[in-house]
Amino acid sequence: MSDSEQVHRHEKASPEASQLGRKTQYVDQYDASLLFPIPRQPKRDEIALEQLGVEEGRLPFFGQDIWNAFELSWLNAKGKPEVAIAVFRIPADSENIIESKSFKLYLNSFNQTRLSGRQELQSILEKDLSAAAGGLVVVELHDLDGATALQVVEPKGRCIDGLDIEVSHYHPEPTLLRNQSDLIVEETLYSHLLRSNCPVTGQPDWATVEISYIGKKIDKAGLLAYIVSFRQHNDFHEQCVERMFVDLSQRCKPEELTVVARYTRRGGLDINPWRSSNRPDLENRRFVRQ
Repeated sequence: MSDSEQVHRHEKASPEASQLGRKTQYVDQYDASLLFPIPRQPKRDEIALEQLGVEEGRLPFFGQDIWNAFELSWLNAKGKPEVAIAVFRIPADSENIIESKSFKLYLNSFNQTRLSGRQELQSILEKDLSAAAGGLVVVELHDLDGATALQVVEPKGRCIDGLDIEVSHYHPEPTLLRNQSDLIVEETLYSHLLRSNCPVTGQPDWATVEISYIGKKIDKAGLLAYIVSFRQHNDFHEQCVERMFVDLSQRCKPEELTVVARYTRRGGLDINPWRSSNRPDLENRRFVRQ
């Protein structure tokens, strides 16, 4: 592919070209073309230019973007509606993220679509989403009755929101991150105060973020101030978590690190990116605001 073709491709797949912020006609017949992929690499290039350590082909983390869909419905062969909760796991090393409004429109397009059964639906979802993401997407479908896997639980570890800190930064400020001592600890810290903004519409996105690490003890006040510093930052959920992971890795140098952000639901979808230095999989735990 030539340089000009690559530029045109990225412009076509830029967030501004998506359905975000536009009046939309809702389609209720299956249409895979509604999915709008956005390449991950331009944002990773941006982080690399800031010397934070994310380079193409040399990701410093493993992970997934876990999406939970609570408004999935279709028709069976006799025209009777069926419903389910769906869980989608998109690998962090896939080529693209999938823009959330297009994801919602795509799922809505099954509303008046007749399918032979749940297996056909799962196969279609995995095929379409894998093609859009440029990586293998795993799909789970859950009955609403007895869906214990998505019951609300408490975050693990210690909440740091009660710390009495003074805040003066509302854009990501990695210099706030520091180690408190050389004492090696293993702990999980979490905060409900993460807020970022959609880079297209400017709408706020709210999340609980969990940070688990082994390494020198991290200063909790600085960590909380750093989390709050995303409050006026414009980025997609996945990109915020990657920035957090890289900033913590660079500034605090933990031996092991996992960052998980569980964002609140919008349009029946919640997005939960996690990035880890070594963890092969993550339990899909739903928090109280989800």
